[in-house]
Amino acid sequence: MSDNNTTSTATALVDRHSNNRRKRLSAGLTVTSKVFIRSRNGEPMKIVREHYLRNDLPCNSQKCDKNCKDLYAINNSSPILSSEPDKLLNGAPHYVILDANIILHAIDLLENPICFHDVIIPQTALEEVRNRSYPVYTRLRSLVGNDGSSTTEDESKRLIVYHNEFSEITYVERLDTDRESINDRNDRAIRKLCSYYAKHLETTGIKIVFVTNDKDNKLKAIKNDGIQAVTLAEYIELLPNADEIRDLVPQLESPAASTSKDDIIQEEFTYPEYYSTSRILGGLQNGTLYRGNIQISEFNFLEGSISLPNFKKPVLIVGAKNLNRSFNSDQVVVELLPKSQWKAPSSMALDSEHFDVGDNPDLDDVGGNENDEEMIITDKERRLLVQDAIQQQNSNKLFPTARVVSITRRSWRQYVGQLVPSSIDKQNPNGVQNCFVLLMDTSLPKIRIKTRRALQLLNKRIVVGVDSWPSNYKYPLGHFIRELGEVESAQAETEALLLEHDVEYRPFSKKVLDCLPPEGHDWKAPVNLQDPEALRKDPLLSKRVDLRDKLICSIDPPGCVDIDDALHAKQLNNGNWEVGVHIADVTHFVKPNTALDMEGASRGTSVYLVDKRIDMLPMLLGTDLCSLKPYVDRFAFSVIWELDQETADIVDVKFMKSVIKSREAFSYENAQLRIDDPQQQDDLTLGMRALLKLSKKLKKKRLDAGALNLASPEVKVHMDSETSDPNEVEIKKMLDTNSLVEEFMLLANISVARKIYEAFPQTAMLRRHAAPPSTNFELLNEMLQIRKKMSISLESSKALADSLDRCVDQNDPYFNTLVRIMSTRCMMAAQYFPSGQYSYDDFRHYGLAVDIYTHFTSPIRRYCDVVAHRQLAGAIGYEPLDLTHRDKRKMEIICKNINKKHRNAQFAGRASIEYYVGQIMRDNHSIETGYVIKVLNNGIVVIVPKFGVEGLIRLENLTDDLSTSEFVEDQYKLSFKNKNSGEMRDVYVFDKLEVEVKSILDPITNKRKAQLLLR
Repeated sequence: MSDNNTTSTATALVDRHSNNRRKRLSAGLTVTSKVFIRSRNGEPMKIVREHYLRNDLPCNSQKCDKNCKDLYAINNSSPILSSEPDKLLNGAPHYVILDANIILHAIDLLENPICFHDVIIPQTALEEVRNRSYPVYTRLRSLVGNDGSSTTEDESKRLIVYHNEFSEITYVERLDTDRESINDRNDRAIRKLCSYYAKHLETTGIKIVFVTNDKDNKLKAIKNDGIQAVTLAEYIELLPNADEIRDLVPQLESPAASTSKDDIIQEEFTYPEYYSTSRILGGLQNGTLYRGNIQISEFNFLEGSISLPNFKKPVLIVGAKNLNRSFNSDQVVVELLPKSQWKAPSSMALDSEHFDVGDNPDLDDVGGNENDEEMIITDKERRLLVQDAIQQQNSNKLFPTARVVSITRRSWRQYVGQLVPSSIDKQNPNGVQNCFVLLMDTSLPKIRIKTRRALQLLNKRIVVGVDSWPSNYKYPLGHFIRELGEVESAQAETEALLLEHDVEYRPFSKKVLDCLPPEGHDWKAPVNLQDPEALRKDPLLSKRVDLRDKLICSIDPPGCVDIDDALHAKQLNNGNWEVGVHIADVTHFVKPNTALDMEGASRGTSVYLVDKRIDMLPMLLGTDLCSLKPYVDRFAFSVIWELDQETADIVDVKFMKSVIKSREAFSYENAQLRIDDPQQQDDLTLGMRALLKLSKKLKKKRLDAGALNLASPEVKVHMDSETSDPNEVEIKKMLDTNSLVEEFMLLANISVARKIYEAFPQTAMLRRHAAPPSTNFELLNEMLQIRKKMSISLESSKALADSLDRCVDQNDPYFNTLVRIMSTRCMMAAQYFPSGQYSYDDFRHYGLAVDIYTHFTSPIRRYCDVVAHRQLAGAIGYEPLDLTHRDKRKMEIICKNINKKHRNAQFAGRASIEYYVGQIMRDNHSIETGYVIKVLNNGIVVIVPKFGVEGLIRLENLTDDLSTSEFVEDQYKLSFKNKNSGEMRDVYVFDKLEVEVKSILDPITNKRKAQLLLR
């Protein structure tokens, strides 16, 4: 191939722009070209890349007295930076320019309304942030807008992005690669932007302050470019309100560089240094190192695990040194330990509450003992740890072990916790103090922060961020962000659990709300689908099918206002049944790539708490315009089958956008009463009875095919209608009408999945549930075999379902439910995925025993369903599918986010129930039935079905004489001298016990929880 040839991509690019190039040049654009010679299949190939530079980018300052004013009309924009920006202590008004590292580490400060106003974000820094931390990038984008020139909702902030990489004035070429790294070039580009603004605004009196913690970059900015450059800490001290901000500043400087008396500490405790990048890359390539996400044990915070390819069992990581500063969910690189160091999973329950929280953070945070055991409070627990270690060595259940040698991606986020009272110097109420924050998630380590408000923050829920974890610090360093309120106040605790589970709960922005119909609640579906005026507004209206004559109703939980789905049934002349599932047509209102759509995609799902609902979409849509309320016309997406009256087999299926009018909105209980009432013989009731009969046939076919009937300890908290206080807990009841709705929603999801996969085989939005590996059930099977002479089969979902049916104790009807609950915890999590990501055989939903599945029936509360609606509309030719949902890579990103948000929403809902159950029990206690689900070296884990709670009864609460206790691992038995009776007692897994249940406020974590005591 000759040097004059180019790749087809480059050629197409040149051809596409050849006619416009002269126009661009005449409009004030310059073009830089780069030529690369690459080899493909041994042939040289010339690639030409053109970079357009503009000279018409305004500075965005309202005070600018140069020609920028003429450029706003060209760019259809207006200046944002204030003409009277904040003043420094010396009285100088100023704008701020930040580098990427400041943004990455101080994003909390950037979002705070008390500082950082009139900020210029260099495009260079923005792109670096995007490459290094997408979560921080999205937070930054919410401040500056997607176009890089809009402000946050707080009009006082005024943040902009200046596209210095496309400006003729600020663009810099990279010098010879031997002399300048990419990072050095980027630093130089940002300094040039600072110089441009300083010179451009010289006559306005507005100063430019460049904030960077890079010492070399700061020095060059001052010496070579004459720029006022400062570190973040120095910048804060230049502000008039520095006293308000100091506590919020992240600890970015190296601890070793600190000269504070409080920080002069002995380096007795050190973590192993991480491997170099070259060693990591080489090890990953030659197979001596492995990468994955670490999961810290819920029972032992000094034990983690990581699932690796080609390993049947998870690899254990045991001890603080081997965990090596990793947080739960961090992406880490591990190195396997010799087989002589392999261990069995710990049988000790250990959480970070049992660190010595009386440690002085100034003296002992770094100093300490090399042994993890020395961190434990009591001699009793130390003895148990030694016993546990011996049992691990003698166990025949050894797991491979490893140590963390690098952390490639941190999972750090904002955390909620409270100051440890014993770490506060009450003699120094207003001075700077190093304090410990104990996090609500007790599997995580304490965080060391500096604050001047220690006494004010006692007994408050506070939000903190993690800044760093140096190798010579036993605990990570962080900073205070804000306080949420008093411990145990409903508002503070609810906000805390939302933050802990990364749930977006802030009000919808003006940009999002501007996407809603201007008619608001007065919006109405047109009476005539062929009305010319209505068709002018919505040309697709003529494709809708009018189904307002159908006897449609909805069946939902009591008080449901966001009604996603409704049903109807009508017998056909041939005796078969026409059955329709009608789903809220959310995509009529939520158009692709709008602010409303992007917000829904980001939130992923609605979150249901005991006392409130955090909506995925604004209430106008969720509870009104989209909600299939009765007696009003609503747009829907309908799936209508012809079902065989005898077998409920599908004879035919049709998909259509429709207009419906629901006749009634039933609760599950009211629908059941109406179906069961023989006096009710109207057509609507007859249709519901037909639906119930057909649903039972559908369910039988599913179960016969191997669908699983699992269980979870679900309870419902009742709130007082006047005070909104929780007053009662009950186990959720399942009626036939629950199953009726479930079966037809499943059928709709399966039918839609087949249709969209047929139309979009690479990007169809699907949901899969992988078969569990046999190792997941090893422990449960062993417990069942030893204690009950039972076992669970895993050859197929049908075999599993049948074996679960056989796990019956004639003396205890709850035992089967207990086994199903424990089996649920052994299953894999279901996941959303684009169809091109897996082969068809891997699409299978194991729990439902179907070959293909999606979520289509709840678009008001799930973004997956929104995508499925758009794809189904494209599949039936209603409207073209947006390119985003035809791009496999983008679909993978969407699926990854909604998988995460779906999981977080489930955890947040459970945490809300746990909090309110604790509030109900706080003033009383009761004796309830509990079941042992885990036996440990130092206690037993018991579940109480009535409240849906489980807890650890520690050994010290079972006996006063620990020397008599014995843990027999191969029998899942704990023997001890009963504290109450003084007699020896054996407790086995699956035992039914009487336990005292009461609510206590943990003195260390200030978190209310259920305390269980053996009777």
